Amino acid sequence: MSISDRKKKILAAVVDEYIRTAEPVGSKHLAESAGLGCSSATIRNELAELVALGYLEQPHTSAGRVPTPMGYRMYVNELMQQQKYSLEETEEINRRLNQKLQELDDTISSISRLASQLTDYPALALTAASPTMIRRVDLIYVDANTFIIVLMLSNNTVKSKLVHLPVSVDQAMVQRLSALFNSGFTGITEEQITPLLIHSTERAADDSMGLTAVIAAFCIETLSEVTAPMAYVSGENRLLNQPEFRDPDKAHRLMSYLSGGGYILPPAEEDLGDTSEVRVLIGPENIAEELKDSSVVIASYDAGDNTRGLIGIIGPTRMDYSAVASKLRFLAAGLSRRLGSGEAPPEGLHNKLIIKKSEDKEE
Repeated sequence: MSISDRKKKILAAVVDEYIRTAEPVGSKHLAESAGLGCSSATIRNELAELVALGYLEQPHTSAGRVPTPMGYRMYVNELMQQQKYSLEETEEINRRLNQKLQELDDTISSISRLASQLTDYPALALTAASPTMIRRVDLIYVDANTFIIVLMLSNNTVKSKLVHLPVSVDQAMVQRLSALFNSGFTGITEEQITPLLIHSTERAADDSMGLTAVIAAFCIETLSEVTAPMAYVSGENRLLNQPEFRDPDKAHRLMSYLSGGGYILPPAEEDLGDTSEVRVLIGPENIAEELKDSSVVIASYDAGDNTRGLIGIIGPTRMDYSAVASKLRFLAAGLSRRLGSGEAPPEGLHNKLIIKKSEDKEE
């Protein structure tokens, strides 16, 4: 829907003022302080039309106007100014970023905490490994009722499991299964370990004891664990600084959702483009009911070693989108330079995440 340039200027002024004050914005205040070059009466008429078009709403008959999700979307897409940082601000962010990466072994936790500190909103940092494959399978015979599964993975990690059997098995069977698993289960992803592959391996080994299923299950479990996205949330308590979340029940619902894990991105947002791109999900655009009164701003980064990452900021729909987007864009670019090659995250990061709450104290 196209609106006039004057309406766009008035809408931008309302959003900027509401972000700053968290109070409904009236025509008299805009005429006096926004430098729009038109009278209070003209502004009042334009505000009424913006309400009718769905860009603004009036909480009470005598109150000023506040933006709707549709108004925020227009603001983010067309009206907001991209913030630029001074040399001093740039150097300070770089200094803090370098310090965090040097001080903490858990880089993802440090990224979420730094993003929260820079924006004063709760932050989520996520990294997801690229598809991992099994490089080698060793089955170590211990005795007639025990053997050890050892998996060497393409990401240079090793996983093992001790298996106790209710029946006796000879060493020749274990060696035969080891050869078959190295032939059929190496160099493929979790999705390629199909029931057909498991059944054909079982027949080839002449396995009537279910050993093939036990080993295959451990292969699938291991690959699933190492490729699962991991995320850390920091600064949930910062929600309490926002007027919209002074209701304890409302704040608790969102804080619990962030700490407990949940859907962050809908499937339509799965392709995030390059690391310089920032996405904004406003209010009802979010997939989860707990986020319907909030906005999520997301930037992608390359975490190196075939891993991809996202940084997300969660706050009220009244958040300062320009400032948050600029800081996330800068932070993501800095992380990509330090950690990787700047590629986009893989598909599937919209799915339910494994969330770990950062226990470090805020600075």
